[in-house]
Amino acid sequence: MNTPHSDSTARAHPTDSLFFALYPDAPAAARIAELTTRLRTGHRLKGRAILADRLHITLHYLGAFAGLSADLVAQTRNAVPQTTFPPVDIVFDRIESFPGRRAKRPLVLSGDVTESLDALAQTLGAALDDAGIPVKRHPEFKPHVTLLYDERRIPREFVAPIAWTAREFALVRSLLGKSQYEVLARWPLVA
Repeated sequence: MNTPHSDSTARAHPTDSLFFALYPDAPAAARIAELTTRLRTGHRLKGRAILADRLHITLHYLGAFAGLSADLVAQTRNAVPQTTFPPVDIVFDRIESFPGRRAKRPLVLSGDVTESLDALAQTLGAALDDAGIPVKRHPEFKPHVTLLYDERRIPREFVAPIAWTAREFALVRSLLGKSQYEVLARWPLVA
């Protein structure tokens, strides 16, 4: 039986990726879209803006897969702790291009890691580890929303803060190459 992590599947062309995310509420998503429009004009950027319904903060990226196994989705859903997490206040007040080897670098909106955001990411990451679910980790958690990808590199620049309170987090499937997301599960963040 092939699982998403087996050798034969790993050689196949990835079609899906899986990640946990926080989505901005509608007013914050609209402000982020407006900011992106201003930045594209002001910095003469050519990259297409990420659509408002795809704007998110990635909490944990599980990887890209050649087909998404129902077993992996179920295992991932079941790994989420039954603990209650409080709502997470987000304040992003800077933009910058992340470094990378690709020709088009992500231009992101970011801010400081809050205690509640860090606690959610750490607890969720530990639960995934305990369940044996591999997670692609960066050395440092840098919460951000990707605005667009562009060849032009933009140094860090402070912007008017965009704030919202995240009241849920989601398990999301990305259909690679199609610019489509499918929310597979949601968990409330309640006080």
